[in-house]
Amino acid sequence: MKIGGKAWRSIWVNSDGWSAGVIDQTKLPHAFVTARIASAEAASQAIKSMMVRGAPLIGATAAYGMCMDLREDASDAALNAAYELLLAARPTAVNLRWALDEMRTALAPLPPAMRVQTAYALAAKICDDDVSICERIGQHGLKLIEAAAGKSSAREVNILTHCNAGWLATVDWGTALAPIYMAHDAGIKLHVWVDETRPRNQGASLTAWELGQHGVPHTIIADNAGGHLMQHGRVDMCIVGTDRTTARGDVCNKIGTYLKALAAFDNNVPFYVALPSTTIDWSIEDGVASIPIEERAPEELTRITGRTPDGGLCEVDIAAPGSPAGNYAFDVTPARLVSGLITERGLCAATSAGLRKMFPEHAS
Repeated sequence: MKIGGKAWRSIWVNSDGWSAGVIDQTKLPHAFVTARIASAEAASQAIKSMMVRGAPLIGATAAYGMCMDLREDASDAALNAAYELLLAARPTAVNLRWALDEMRTALAPLPPAMRVQTAYALAAKICDDDVSICERIGQHGLKLIEAAAGKSSAREVNILTHCNAGWLATVDWGTALAPIYMAHDAGIKLHVWVDETRPRNQGASLTAWELGQHGVPHTIIADNAGGHLMQHGRVDMCIVGTDRTTARGDVCNKIGTYLKALAAFDNNVPFYVALPSTTIDWSIEDGVASIPIEERAPEELTRITGRTPDGGLCEVDIAAPGSPAGNYAFDVTPARLVSGLITERGLCAATSAGLRKMFPEHAS
């Protein structure tokens, strides 16, 4: 994707050949700042602080974090230490564990002298594969938008999304936003309703910024406005991402997604979830009972950062002093509320049978 006409990925190897560069997403949309990551500890902190976020990007960042520590010590002990450190960074998104498992499984049988070069090659492959997967998700999701547009070039398709599942959440293209970018580039008239996504406002700060950079028409709305818009026929479909999807199609995404799915179900609005297969946790069925829900610092809920009239940035309290706050980062949308899962292999039903038909290698 492009920023100011220049093509970017969300993570890259710096000119030194070994450290990683990332976009500091905590500074967006007010400032575009890049940061250097040079160790597994720095990668862990970048993930924890949400300098980088989004399930696929978290996995890619962790992969490079492991590479960096192996440069200093490629022993079995160092490999396992980096794995455990990075795995603990965030508990909900399954891509983190997937990427680290891919790395350790490939590296553990090798002699230490071969590990660093192999690690960097594998981390680069994880990134390249993510770009390809997201591009294919976009192509499959584009068909849904084309069908909604019909044969009339004047028909505007209104899409509601929640949180940020664009290229900032992946290595490039994104998941939920990939079909939107492709539809826009194909000349389809569309408009995106962007939930602000409290408490961290990833929709208002990241999704809106991305769409604006690409020239996609959009409107930021309060999180609670989606149901009203659906009641009045102003939403043709919802497309969201997911941080973990169970083997029966339950989806875990940013807090508030479940409420959007309920409103969509009540108003007969299709509710689609776009995801790479690396986000599917084949080991669990019941998302509500089995997926750990991250609880983050209450300050994310009670404080907010914004730009002042003089151009500076300021953090202010917005809640009643002394009141406790519960900051639940994710919720689980049951599969029965999901119209379909948009994967790199195509659209499938959010059911055990649908997923296993699409991914028969996991049928046993």
